[in-house]
Order: sequence, then structure tokens, then C-alpha cells
Amino acid sequence: MSEAACSVVMGEVQMTALAARLAPALKPPFCLHLHGDLGAGKTTFVRALIQGMGYAGRVKSPTYGLLEHYPLADVQVLHLDLYRIGDPEELEFLGITDLFDEKTVLLAEWPERGGALLPAADAVLEFNHSGTERRVTILPYSSSGNALCHSFQRLL
Repeated sequence: MSEAACSVVMGEVQMTALAARLAPALKPPFCLHLHGDLGAGKTTFVRALIQGMGYAGRVKSPTYGLLEHYPLADVQVLHLDLYRIGDPEELEFLGITDLFDEKTVLLAEWPERGGALLPAADAVLEFNHSGTERRVTILPYSSSGNALCHSFQRLL
């Protein structure tokens, strides 16, 4: 159940503003996969999303710890960065299947490294960069992903 992708090119400041405005559209349960090279803006976008969802503390990159957990009033946000895992089986030690429930928004960077052990994406964000410009493309894969895509398009 996928609609057409939508895409936008912008600078980092505009990208973080878009993420913050898009945050209220993330309704659990939701799994968002983020693809892109190092430095493309994935973690920056996720940081703005989490803060836009109401988290007031510091949003850390989970590059070394693999997983950061952000409990909010009605939702728990899990931020995964799988760049450093060598085998998808390492996700078993994190307990992702036990943590991902009807009150969870899962934001997964480098999801291809998680294989079949990672929940299926409701939407995928693809990040490409050239100099100071970032192209962000959203691809929906569920009705929730389609709703996020519509919100994305309205905010452009």
C-alpha cells in the first residue's frame, strides 16, 4: 500500500524545521526507516523529530550504544542506529521485538543492517546530500506511512 514518493531539497536549518513540524504526525505504532550516507542528515532529522514530539532533554546519537529510549506522555520513542552492528542477530540482544508495541515510534537509521529482525517500515526517508543541500524523500509503505506522506506534502 504505497503512494508515490515525495521529495524536497533544502538546507539543514529548513530540514530540522520540517522535522519538528512533521513530528506531531507520527502516531504509534509507527516504524520509520532512514536511509542515507554518513553526513546526509539522518541523525539531525531524528533529533528534531524527537524534540518536536515534546522531548525537552538532550537527544543523543545512538551510534555507539545502538539504542536510545525517549519516554513521552503517550508514546515511547526508540531511536536505533545500526551503523556499527555486524550481524542482524545483535538486535536480539536489544530486545527490539519486545520493545516495539502499540505505543512505540521506532526511528531506525541504517535499517538495512537489521535485516528481517527489524519491524517493517511504515515509511522510509531517504537522505541525499550535496554540499549544504539535503534531498529528503519519503516513501510510504502502509496507511500510517501514507498519512505521514500527506503531512509531509502539506508542510512543504
